[in-house]
Amino acid sequence: MRILILKAAVIALSSLVLLACGSGESRVAQGNREGILHYGNGTEPQGLDPHVVTGIPENHIVRALFEGLTVKNPWTLEPEPGVAQSWDISEDGRIITFHLNPEARWSNGEAMTARDYVWSWHRALNPAMGNQYAYMLYPVKNAEAFATGKLQDFADVGVKALDSQTLQVTLTEPTPYFIQLMDHYSTFAVHRATLEKFGKATDRFTQWTRVENIVGNGAFRLKEWKLNRRITIAKSDTYWDRENVKLNGVVFYPTENISSEERMFRAGQLHYTQTIPLDKIPVYRAQKNSAYVNSPYLGTYYYLLNINKPPLDDVRVRQALSMAIDREKLNRTVLHGVNVPAYSITPPDTLGYYPPKLFGHDVEQARQLLADAGFPDGQGWPGLELTYNTSESHRKIVVALQQMWKEALNIDVVLSNQEWKVYLDSVDEMNFQIARRGWIGDYVDANNFLDLFLCGGGNNNTGFCDPYYDELIMRRAPQATNREERYAIFREAETLLMQQMPIIPIYTYTSNHLIHPSVQDMPSNLMDSLNLKYVWLDENWESAQ
Repeated sequence: MRILILKAAVIALSSLVLLACGSGESRVAQGNREGILHYGNGTEPQGLDPHVVTGIPENHIVRALFEGLTVKNPWTLEPEPGVAQSWDISEDGRIITFHLNPEARWSNGEAMTARDYVWSWHRALNPAMGNQYAYMLYPVKNAEAFATGKLQDFADVGVKALDSQTLQVTLTEPTPYFIQLMDHYSTFAVHRATLEKFGKATDRFTQWTRVENIVGNGAFRLKEWKLNRRITIAKSDTYWDRENVKLNGVVFYPTENISSEERMFRAGQLHYTQTIPLDKIPVYRAQKNSAYVNSPYLGTYYYLLNINKPPLDDVRVRQALSMAIDREKLNRTVLHGVNVPAYSITPPDTLGYYPPKLFGHDVEQARQLLADAGFPDGQGWPGLELTYNTSESHRKIVVALQQMWKEALNIDVVLSNQEWKVYLDSVDEMNFQIARRGWIGDYVDANNFLDLFLCGGGNNNTGFCDPYYDELIMRRAPQATNREERYAIFREAETLLMQQMPIIPIYTYTSNHLIHPSVQDMPSNLMDSLNLKYVWLDENWESAQ
């Protein structure tokens, strides 16, 4: 899942402070009284179409407006019933039968059916859709062939509606994480009649997701969308489990400027921040009963290398750039020790999987590699541009890397800051040389990190393509008869990947938030997974302090 406008954040902060002063009550106090959560969401969402969006800010909202066949329990991350009230798995692990909840409803009151999923997965896998997450459904029999245009008849794909309440899914191979995928928005059902009212099924960014048009099936419904100001959702009166939804609503704010977000929190205008300025971490750590929450997080912060563009088309240059980075120093100084230095794409101990470590900080070796590539001591260096999206934390990191590369290799790297949507376009079009990237696990399995780099993958924006790597991930790993064999195949694939170095891993994430003490049942978890269905606000939180 992709990780993540200054002006918008400042406007939002100013307007909220004025409102608070006018009423004599902060947004947090009012929200506690009214059951409205005020949530810093990082950036203005790219959109709300589950088969189009790709980022974490979008994920938070989409998973409130829509619900999958299963949902993640926020305490255990185990799948639990969503639209499907139960499911059966065949003895060979290849056939999963989902039994839909007869009370599951669209927000317009219509009953949900198994046919909704057949139609929606047809849309999600349609090559004309351009769904970057289509590969999430590739474990389904013939899904990859259909998505890549090799198969024309969707009837041959392994998804069938046996009746209105029974969905049968046939997999190519047993897939241990498949039930987890049903909580990923790329597998969600969308309302056919609403989409077709505003265009073809595969049209992107149509009016169907506007407030007055959208039909979802989640615990909340879309109430308001003020561009670059706020998105408001309200508790749904058609959701099957509405009696257990405690919040009356949530207001999401675009808070890409994290300094403004932190000030909003201190001013009582936010219950929750998406992150925290790096230089404020020591301040909050020193506080008694601090609102700062730091937790392990299944994700990797890294840089994409466009290996089609010189000088990055030379693997020795890519390896030199990576070895010249002192990750330990970066974490100790710029990052205040809150993260874990990374030397691979998969976080260590991902369900017991540990990735290989093939290199470390080695300036002498980096210099030799650069010299072997034709740039001794940086001579003849053609220049390089690093693209990153707007964030003070990202800026501090790229400035540190810029200095490390200059000191170690005597090369210049130009920094290019772009707003979120422009940055996404640059990455999607591979209009960059080096680009900042983050990936958070959509399910707890190494496969979710390694399948990023399949040939032609929707999120493989590097130019890297190795048929043997694809064979390991797509064919041999699923056919492994036990975990040890499967993990050995993953380690072979990840070794190949890091030898070719189409990415530069920097650190394994931890989540860093400011959370108001009135917020209840929003536990920290390895995926930083938000399930608003469980969250509630304690109006009397001060009496418990």
